[in-house]
Amino acid sequence: MDWKLVNSEYLFKEPWLTLRRDICETPAGVLVNPYYVLEYPDWVCVMAVTESRQVILIRQYRHAYGRVLLEIPGGVMDATDVSPEAAARRELLEETGFAFHQFYDLGAVSHNPSTSTNLTHMFLATGGTRVQEQALDENEEIEVLLKDIDEVEAMLKEREFLQSLHVSCLHYGLEKIKELRGRGEL
Repeated sequence: MDWKLVNSEYLFKEPWLTLRRDICETPAGVLVNPYYVLEYPDWVCVMAVTESRQVILIRQYRHAYGRVLLEIPGGVMDATDVSPEAAARRELLEETGFAFHQFYDLGAVSHNPSTSTNLTHMFLATGGTRVQEQALDENEEIEVLLKDIDEVEAMLKEREFLQSLHVSCLHYGLEKIKELRGRGEL
């Protein structure tokens, strides 16, 4: 079922977005021309739980949607990040000022594998303590909120989170928390 790549041409290349036009051939010999692909670096997002067992949520303006949204910490993996976990640790520290003792890999998801090349790596982080002030980019304004785990689960059920990748992470994170609680580890 794999397609053969016949030709590929970059139409637009910037650090945050790359667009290419591919020509592909299906196993049946059908030419698919053009097929547009968006290239992004991988992303990370984290369900972060403090030592006092509160989940860190953030509120920030999302320009494409035109509203302030309730989310979880995360962001783009930088070329200097040695791993998705390193990127998650960096993003947490920058956006929230918290550092965490334990990270659990919750897997990776794609926001749209038909048009985009990247993955979002999801984590549950536990044992967080505030160690510094936020270190935000000049275009970021992020409000940090702390919520009880049960309250976040209720908010999720009430569809209070719009960002689908964060919804996935929260679902997997809550599943992992139940597992950890069952073993007496949280």
